[in-house]
Amino acid sequence: MRDVKPVGERPRVAGKLIALRDEIKKQCVPPRTASDTLLLATWNVREFGRRRPKYGRRIPESFYYIAETISAFDIVALQEVNEDLRDLKKVMGYLGHEWDFIATDITEGRSGNRERMTFVYDTRKVSFQNVAGEIVLPETKLVAGEKQFSRTPFVVAFQSGWFKFKLCTVHIYYGTKTGVKFERRVKEIKKIGEFMAKRAKEDDEYNYVLLGDFNIVSPECETMYALEGSGFKVPDEVRHPTNIDENYFYDQIAFKTKEDELRLGDNRPNAGIFKFYEAVFADDEFDAYKDYIKEKETSYTRYNPEKRKKYYRTWRTFQMSDHYPLWIELKIDFTRDYLDGFKG
Repeated sequence: MRDVKPVGERPRVAGKLIALRDEIKKQCVPPRTASDTLLLATWNVREFGRRRPKYGRRIPESFYYIAETISAFDIVALQEVNEDLRDLKKVMGYLGHEWDFIATDITEGRSGNRERMTFVYDTRKVSFQNVAGEIVLPETKLVAGEKQFSRTPFVVAFQSGWFKFKLCTVHIYYGTKTGVKFERRVKEIKKIGEFMAKRAKEDDEYNYVLLGDFNIVSPECETMYALEGSGFKVPDEVRHPTNIDENYFYDQIAFKTKEDELRLGDNRPNAGIFKFYEAVFADDEFDAYKDYIKEKETSYTRYNPEKRKKYYRTWRTFQMSDHYPLWIELKIDFTRDYLDGFKG
């Protein structure tokens, strides 16, 4: 924790890390196992590695909290990893040498936002199967007949225990909540769902998981219908609002698997979100971080408690995120089924 300065802040950061660990248990995120289950998560980490962040760069302690959050899972699909990989590499250093990542190049263009699609995983539990690629649509299958995806989806083959799976991570176009831009959002979801469903039908080796930030409004919205209508299954257990205000179901995890290979863990819950603000950057901690916040904003909010709270709550989303991680526990040990097959 040598990069946390001044030294007087280290006790607070150490206490926050302990609180974060305790909160993971309190919110019933299952403990990781050696070979029985896989904890899979998706997390949009807001503007992570952006060269000109709107609210200033992340402060040193934020990287510890992000690493601690990721370490609660076995593999995490990250969205909004931007062009500067130094932030991600810092987190990887805190996670340790057993962890690795795979990332795309940046997506160019205004809607691409110079973002990368990224997987971070524990190599002791998850193995990369040497297949990775970005999804580029053929000319006859373009979104709205003329466009590629705003941010290029990324599919990678992994294996954990008996479970062989291809993960496709997305960050779907956001735009507006109505009109042409909303229609583009729906069409992007439909296109990636159909594309990956076709791949899954042709593949007799791997299970397929489609996950990430779909910008889905609710389970009763066209955006969700577009995903499920493609043939992917969204378990009821992962239908949680994932934004900080908990009123939108932006992030999702959907499956198209071989028969009997989608098995959720026995823990209750076996899926959910992790609300990290219960442990770090809490609502009442403006004073602890006011020296890190832009001076003009500090002056603007100094004599207005409501504006101070509102500004701080936005600032902290650029330290952690405006999304909570969405996770699911899967069974990956099919040994009993295999042996039963020999019993006749």
